[in-house]
Amino acid sequence: MPDEAPPIRLIAHTLGSPAPAIRPAPSRRDWMDATPQSFANRCLPLTIANAHGWEVVGEGGFEAWWNGGPNPADITIRTEREGRPAPASHFGAGVLTFHIDLLFRSDPGISLWVSGPPNLPKDGIAPLTGIVETDWSPATFTMNWRFTRPRHPVRFAPGEPLCFLFPIPRDLIERVDPVLRPIADDPALEASYRQWSASRAGFNAALKEPGSEARAQGWQRDYHRGRIGDATAEDHLTRLRPKPFAPG
Repeated sequence: MPDEAPPIRLIAHTLGSPAPAIRPAPSRRDWMDATPQSFANRCLPLTIANAHGWEVVGEGGFEAWWNGGPNPADITIRTEREGRPAPASHFGAGVLTFHIDLLFRSDPGISLWVSGPPNLPKDGIAPLTGIVETDWSPATFTMNWRFTRPRHPVRFAPGEPLCFLFPIPRDLIERVDPVLRPIADDPALEASYRQWSASRAGFNAALKEPGSEARAQGWQRDYHRGRIGDATAEDHLTRLRPKPFAPG
């Protein structure tokens, strides 16, 4: 058995005032639940990504719109319910800003990926993504969203996630050695791929046949089960449960 990896520490320091709500990210999305037979929830890469971190949640509710201009005053914010983090127009260029009143500290060499919640599109505005070096910096950061078109009202409701974050080794990308090669160079992998491809094509064809086993199953579960032919992947995730931030 391989040695268990040491835990990665992530501390969110409060700054005197009540901290914004921060919670483990959920795997569910309303739009995924609303797909026919909730089929989107069968996509394991989606549900794992949804839960791959923590969300900072807004207490208040507001509507904002951008007139298309370059200045901070070109964004109008109408508050419906007071709450933190409050929206602001600070940078201009159609950017809506939230000041995250937490000071994060991570282990040496660990940065923080900061963006909006994955697989949760919002009409008229998109989250900007940053990587923050939280192992040394004594500064807080802002979460920013940029309007994607002018004169389109955008609403954030109370309890809606405003920010999504997770730790990442700072040297991860530099340690990656990307290689491009023909699959024929790996006969075992090519055979597995051919088997999977034929199985997938056969299953999809059988879905069109009334009374078929494929129709009874509804969807192929091999990836969900971590199955590779007759074998099973050893380190396969079907669910992710981030721990809540606890006092300490």
